[in-house]
Amino acid sequence: MIQMETIIRFNDPVSGDCRRMGLAAPTGYDAARPGQFVTLRFVDGAGPLLRRPFSIHGLIKENGSVIGIELLYKVVGGFTRQLSAMPSGSPIDLLGPLGNDFAVPDAARRIWMVAGGIGVAPLVFLARFLAEKGVDMTSCAVFIGGRSAGDLVCTDRFAELGMAVHLTTEDGGAGGKGLVTGPLAKEASSSPPDLLCACGPMPMLRAVAGIAEKRNIPCRASMETIMACGVGACLGCAVETRGDEKAYRHVCRNGPVFDGGWLK
Repeated sequence: MIQMETIIRFNDPVSGDCRRMGLAAPTGYDAARPGQFVTLRFVDGAGPLLRRPFSIHGLIKENGSVIGIELLYKVVGGFTRQLSAMPSGSPIDLLGPLGNDFAVPDAARRIWMVAGGIGVAPLVFLARFLAEKGVDMTSCAVFIGGRSAGDLVCTDRFAELGMAVHLTTEDGGAGGKGLVTGPLAKEASSSPPDLLCACGPMPMLRAVAGIAEKRNIPCRASMETIMACGVGACLGCAVETRGDEKAYRHVCRNGPVFDGGWLK
């Protein structure tokens, strides 16, 4: 974990209110893994006092060395509105990498990913990470859901790797109409994968975990929640879980990736 003042390399629109940002990170991110996150804060004191968490969307490499990271974010509040207006070269305070990762077993080969909206961010990193490890991505699949077509982002990044891409929207504007868990449950009933990795709203994560439990599929779920410190000091990101003596766990310290069986 390193705190540094760095610069924005790019801050480009993707679709609708979503943007992709590149940050210079010359040290500390060679060992970053899919599922981990960083926190940001403005260096001039403008904006919120507390840091804001963002999943690592990818690594920026040059001649085989990691020189930066990518973030994918959606403009939803004051902080992200300010962030979206910052041009290349702007300074920003970066802390990371933080949290745990998806911890995909070496034996897993048929890996399915499930994303709800901006929850796609860490799964792009995961897909590229697996491809670099030699996993046959044509045996993997991704299920992406959103309210409307504008919520479906990064589909091309998965397709480029040869993955099967399943799309759903609640209004039927793109892909199938309904929730992302619909096609997931249908596909899992006929040919379950070795592992499910999901990121998105809590109701979606619970539904994915239920499908995994019913089919006896190992499941990793990355939780999205408000954090204050990101390092376990403030205890503000407690979530109720099940599975052992711990009734509550903290997303920044025990996660953000949890075993699907722990979701309550």
